[in-house]
Amino acid sequence: MPVPDFQTLMRPLLALTEDDAEHGIADLRAALGQQFELTEEDIAERIPSGRVTAFQNRVGWAATYLYRCGLLERPRRAYYRITQRGREVLEENPERIDLSVLGQFDELEEFRQGAGSKSGTAKSEEPRQPPPESATTPEEQMERADRELRSALAVEVLDRVREQSWQFFEDLVLRVLRAAGYGGPSGASERLGRSGDEGIDGVIREDALGLDLIYVQAKKWTNNVQRPDIQRFYGALHGQRATKGVFITTSGFSQQAREYADDVSPRVILVDGHQLAELMIEHRVGVTVEHSYEVKRIDLDFFSEDEDRPAEGSEPSG
Repeated sequence: MPVPDFQTLMRPLLALTEDDAEHGIADLRAALGQQFELTEEDIAERIPSGRVTAFQNRVGWAATYLYRCGLLERPRRAYYRITQRGREVLEENPERIDLSVLGQFDELEEFRQGAGSKSGTAKSEEPRQPPPESATTPEEQMERADRELRSALAVEVLDRVREQSWQFFEDLVLRVLRAAGYGGPSGASERLGRSGDEGIDGVIREDALGLDLIYVQAKKWTNNVQRPDIQRFYGALHGQRATKGVFITTSGFSQQAREYADDVSPRVILVDGHQLAELMIEHRVGVTVEHSYEVKRIDLDFFSEDEDRPAEGSEPSG
């Protein structure tokens, strides 16, 4: 039989994790292939770009949607486990789980818009149905697909960053800031991250003489950064007589931490894990461009009637 579309794969994939155990994505693909009685030829069929097989691509997207909507969790990269929400949705939808079912969760729209990281368990008051393909133009479909691809990539980028050492993370933070244009033409920076650094992990010199400095703190954490952590960083900035500070984490910030950072001077800029992943994608740090698509439009000026324009190959009069 042909490879099922990714929405058809959603419920069978979720049901395979019903035992509460951790399941590798490769094992889930193998089990789904047997369940749908796919032949070797079916599994080997590739998407038009030739990069991956259609089966691998569709199972991956089914898992991504279930994860982003809180039905699956990822205890480690490429491994999935069912959540309480996933068990509830599985029980409430014995026949099929697709985007119309996932539309009841705010996270689906956040994912499609690329707005923020997974927010948890909040539900909207009424289910949101995705617009049918016939109701959107090809340009709108491409823009939505681009947002979803970018959002999925940001999750994968952040997962990879969290697997690295704290030394790698501190170097990465400075590299991202340089790629974003901080550090001036020379891009001069230094990773500190040693005893006696007073909570400052790096510094970027914005000019050749180092007259203007940006002090950086990089925290590879899982829990949210709290207000006392920002207060300590602010104290370190004050000790350095600094005017600029950036606090970057792989996790997030509590509301109290954000409110404190907004009120203090010198200003402390907070960058959470999702924003860091977006910056890495935007400035191509740790990612590469695999495909590029151009959308061409008609040149109306070329086809406009212009009586004063001489015909091609003729000499202008006068």
